[in-house]
Amino acid sequence: MNIYKKTIILFVLLSLIGFCASASAFTKVKKPDNRIYIQDRHGEKWDVTQAAGLGFKPENFQYGIGRNAIVPVDDKKLRSNGFFASSDMRVIGIAKDDEAHAYSVSKLRRHEIANSVIADTPIAVGY
Repeated sequence: MNIYKKTIILFVLLSLIGFCASASAFTKVKKPDNRIYIQDRHGEKWDVTQAAGLGFKPENFQYGIGRNAIVPVDDKKLRSNGFFASSDMRVIGIAKDDEAHAYSVSKLRRHEIANSVIADTPIAVGY
């Protein structure tokens, strides 16, 4: 499994954990057609069949902040000329082929997600 797929899987799992723990009201659980859905406070349905198959209890899911609540930033806005990295700076790094990128956690803290491209492959860096 390449680093791109591992990054996506990690992001999805972290998002699912955040989704489960981020709100204060329980959701409705619906089970039509052998699929398990939860409905958020905005009425949107989310398929959680796979999560239930992994042992998560859909009735314990709580709704989060909703779709598109966190706007990703284009990584050009995270770049700076004369970049300085101290030895204690926290970064998220990714490498593919002969190319590597590092994203400053302090800059990502305000945006949570940065859209980027590495070795001609679009990626989303999440914090």
